[in-house]
Amino acid sequence: MAVVEESEEEFKPQKKKPASEDDNRRKKITPGSLMKALIRPGAGEKTPTDGDQVIYQCTIRTLDGVVVESTRAEFGGSGIPKRQVLGKSKMILGLLEGIPTMLNGEVAMFKMKPELHYGEGDCPVPVADSFPKDDELHFEIELIDFSKVKVISEDLGVIKKVKEEGQGWEQPREPYEVKAWISGKSADGKIIFSHTQGEPFFFTFGKSEIPKGLEMGIGTMARGEKAVIYVTKEYLSECSLIPSIEGIAEIHFDVDLVHFVQVRDVLGDGRLIKRRLRDGRGEFPMDCPLHDSLLHVHYKGMLLNEEKTVFYDTRVDNNGQPLEFRSGEGLVPEGFEMCTRLMLPGEIALVTCPPDYAYDKFPRPDKVPQGAHIQWEIELLDYEKQKDWTGFNFREIMDDVEKIKGTGNRLFKEGKYELAKAKYEHVLREFNHVNPQNDEEGKEFSDTRNLLHLNVAACLQKMGEFKKSIEACNKVLDTNPVHVKALYRRGMAYMGAGDFEEARADFNKMMTIDKSSESTAKAALLKLKKEEQEIHRKARQQFKGLFDKKPGEIAEAGGRDLGEKEPDQSHDRDALDGEKEHLLEATAPPPARTSLWSRLWPSGRRLFTSLGLDRCTIL
Repeated sequence: MAVVEESEEEFKPQKKKPASEDDNRRKKITPGSLMKALIRPGAGEKTPTDGDQVIYQCTIRTLDGVVVESTRAEFGGSGIPKRQVLGKSKMILGLLEGIPTMLNGEVAMFKMKPELHYGEGDCPVPVADSFPKDDELHFEIELIDFSKVKVISEDLGVIKKVKEEGQGWEQPREPYEVKAWISGKSADGKIIFSHTQGEPFFFTFGKSEIPKGLEMGIGTMARGEKAVIYVTKEYLSECSLIPSIEGIAEIHFDVDLVHFVQVRDVLGDGRLIKRRLRDGRGEFPMDCPLHDSLLHVHYKGMLLNEEKTVFYDTRVDNNGQPLEFRSGEGLVPEGFEMCTRLMLPGEIALVTCPPDYAYDKFPRPDKVPQGAHIQWEIELLDYEKQKDWTGFNFREIMDDVEKIKGTGNRLFKEGKYELAKAKYEHVLREFNHVNPQNDEEGKEFSDTRNLLHLNVAACLQKMGEFKKSIEACNKVLDTNPVHVKALYRRGMAYMGAGDFEEARADFNKMMTIDKSSESTAKAALLKLKKEEQEIHRKARQQFKGLFDKKPGEIAEAGGRDLGEKEPDQSHDRDALDGEKEHLLEATAPPPARTSLWSRLWPSGRRLFTSLGLDRCTIL
């Protein structure tokens, strides 16, 4: 019985696709309204279908043989055949139904009643008022060619016909460097230009060095692909390839995409550029190095001056041995790591890097001056992925966790808060697959997870992400509402966000839970009180005299008293619950994101720092 039910389920009718506009138009066709007479048979067995581009000559006559309109030059036309895409182009109903019955090279005569050509109600194709649209007419059609095409622009101004498939998935885009054989001819077959000898035509994608429509078409091609790209005048622009487009209605570009170099604008502002000199192994980005991978690279570092002075070469200065470093640990300049993370094993790339992503924020080699622009030639030999904990016992996992946490702590102390946070979060993600086997392991696991959440909160606080820091603390407090360290960390985050009442509540709760934390909590409350007083004082100073002026006078707000002193620059070094680590000084640049309080009163953030309220403890 079950089998019968499955069979019935299998043969349920599929939902029909909604009828298209052309399908609804075809319903108007009645017997005898469209007649076809074969004049010359075509070749092959295939006929055009929706999505095919059809190229045909068309001559329209009255029933007594008078030519009304034609594409042929001998009948007063331009000689240029029509080019349309079935299912996409606007066509009269008789041809929409008739052309799909033709073979390649066939010539046929279609006799149409008015409702099948321009006399159709709401006909999508306009015609001159003098056209005899209410008469029965003969349409002589010669189907020159039809083929599958890719419609690149919705208005059919750019269409591509593939002659030979290319290799790989990658397609050129801005600012890739491209080499291609290109020739162009008008719709009537006249050669406009040809670049098919000597060296392939070279251009940089996105620099308007070729017509817009041609660039759009090449942007859909793979390496080694050959195609014809049909471009109408709306997508033709003057350039070095075609200096003048006057009088040209459309161009058929014959393109052989020889090669292109992957060029990546890594930062998006043109300062950090990666050019791939040799392809690597595998697929991008699946086979690129992950976070926490051990990379093996050879590189040559050069100053971006006229001499291209080499300041380091691993093959010369490192006894021929490659450089090894683990990604995500800040062991190489930021620009170097960002680009190697975009490479495949075996790839060679040339990286141009600005000073702030090279050695201005990283220990500089002796031969590299301050503010130097750098060029690295990097070869990614291979890389090893982060250890998989599958098959590890609990102790082996926790030992590995301590190493990763130690790296995170080092990065935090170096002011690399984003990298440090990534280390802690990596462990927290992997913890989802760890299952302690007894109470002792369960306690160690829980304690370590809580400390990692609080370290994430510390990083977020340093980065000015106070709301997210509070959320990280809440992950600890949701499972242990009396976790003193989490209350302290959250209180500091509330203070950073300007939520003084919430901060005061957390510090007071600390003292009720653990008497040994009383001195720390009181110190925090004292700083909180000073902060509130300072904000009130600053507010009074900022608006002093604003409303004391007579009508018509302008008062200046925010003036500073001559006798005003700078805030106290002393720093407390409070430790929490006997932690060995001290509260660290802030060394990061001003955070990009600030709280509402900081935006309303910008100097409050500096005051907060001077009072020592932005310090965090790494656990």
